[in-house]
Amino acid sequence: MPHILIVEDEAAIADTLVYALHAEGFTTTWVSLGSAALEHQRSQPADLMILDVGLPDITGFEACRQLRRFSEVPVMFLTARNGEIDRVVGLEIGADDYVVKPFSPREVVARVRAILKRMAPRAPSATGEGPFQLDLERLRITYHGSLLNLTRNEFRLLQCLLEQPERVFSREQLLDALGSSVHAGYERSIDTHIKGLRGKLRAFAPSAEPIQTHRGVGYSYSPGKA
Repeated sequence: MPHILIVEDEAAIADTLVYALHAEGFTTTWVSLGSAALEHQRSQPADLMILDVGLPDITGFEACRQLRRFSEVPVMFLTARNGEIDRVVGLEIGADDYVVKPFSPREVVARVRAILKRMAPRAPSATGEGPFQLDLERLRITYHGSLLNLTRNEFRLLQCLLEQPERVFSREQLLDALGSSVHAGYERSIDTHIKGLRGKLRAFAPSAEPIQTHRGVGYSYSPGKA
């Protein structure tokens, strides 16, 4: 079963999460500091990290920033904050979900399952679509013969678009592809990821525009413009 790293300085909350996750068959490790979480992920990578924002040594946001320098492990934030700016910042620095205290342990477990399910490769094979080559087994995409250096969220977004050319995806549908909460108002983070993706694609094909914007709706992949 997947291993979950819990980063929480309040023992009562951590115990509740450990109990709920064990009841559903997950294995867990609990640490109370962000620095300890980073060290653990380097030496014994977990499959998903539940990360409290308010830690004694460094904030969960800072821990996530440092984590993304060497790991693309899925991250779920726990926090007492409930502002939209905080939620957007959390997602833009690489989180997958954001749960506000107090929370239902069963809901947390359900969200963990949903994230891990969406992160699983859909097929163990490589497929081609015009100048793109999508390798789901190795989780990489090449463009005009060059390997793209993508974040995990960028990979999932591009994968979603490539698998259904010309289909217009709403921001909510793309958030769902990332495993993020579609009801929490995170739509703006999709625009940030798309902007980053376009910049990386233009490095290899400056005049191409494979990702099309549909104002007021969302985005699509157009093979004829790749």
